[in-house]
Amino acid sequence: MAVFLLALGAACCLGLGFVLQQHAAQRAPRTDLLHWRLLLDLMRMPEWLVGTGFMVSGLLLSALALNQGQVSLVEPLLATNLLFAMALSRVLTRQTLGRSGWAGVLLLGLGVTAFIVAGQPTGGGPPAGELRHWLVVGTVVGLTLLLVSLARRLPLFEEATLLALAAGLLYGLQDALTRTTTQRLDHEGLAAVLRTWQPYAVVAAGVIGLLLVQSAFEAAPLRMSLPALTAAQPLAGIACAVGFLGDRLRVTPGALAWQAAGLLAIVIGVIVIGRHPAMPGTVRETLESIGALPEEEPGDKSEQDRGARGRDGTDRDAKGRDRSGE
Repeated sequence: MAVFLLALGAACCLGLGFVLQQHAAQRAPRTDLLHWRLLLDLMRMPEWLVGTGFMVSGLLLSALALNQGQVSLVEPLLATNLLFAMALSRVLTRQTLGRSGWAGVLLLGLGVTAFIVAGQPTGGGPPAGELRHWLVVGTVVGLTLLLVSLARRLPLFEEATLLALAAGLLYGLQDALTRTTTQRLDHEGLAAVLRTWQPYAVVAAGVIGLLLVQSAFEAAPLRMSLPALTAAQPLAGIACAVGFLGDRLRVTPGALAWQAAGLLAIVIGVIVIGRHPAMPGTVRETLESIGALPEEEPGDKSEQDRGARGRDGTDRDAKGRDRSGE
């Protein structure tokens, strides 16, 4: 029961933190996209700092949950962070759930339940050897680099989705390595942990993942990034847990079918919820929804024109990059 409560508490904090961070990131200069100065600019925004506080709290709770339970059990529960994000977004936008919203909630809930009941995740299996360990880690890192490289060639909305997918893969890997680190800390002590590479990889994955997430939040509305992030993280985490942590799932044909159906329901539910109108779009859309948008003066440029220009006034292409020298 403690694992469930910790994981759901982590999901709540993460969901609230993502919404607040995205609201702040939308106001960052487009020239900061995928640059470290984006984080420096965001640190000057109180709303982002509050959101980061929620996110850090969620990471700490998830670390406690991972220390007490299997990754393949905790990861599906963390996917429910989208429900808490929608709850806060619904307050901001005053949108009702409607049929599609309730369908997404139902799919996500049933998917998590089906996967956990059918898979019955357990630990205690023999950890993988170094070669398999590095193969799994290398595959996740390679896919992350590939997604970031492809994202740079796409328009902003599509770029945000791929960046969020890449961040989700890193966060799933981070969760698996966090479990390894906490287990070693319990059995061998801090000095032994600091002599291994896993804690440093946890920090590196967290920092790089944070940059990717904030860039995705800056590039497009939350509905274009959070579903991809929320769907990719549990899939990557479960793959890593089974791949090198020794987590075990039931492998009978019926159990595998229900596990696959559960994961599919989770992904579909996440996408349906993420695309619901209650999820915030741009700052302008949120202001319009609550009737707080000031009227434009006749000489004002349209939102589309402003979106085609950088915050520094230079012309930008569809990906938000400087084209004034062309």
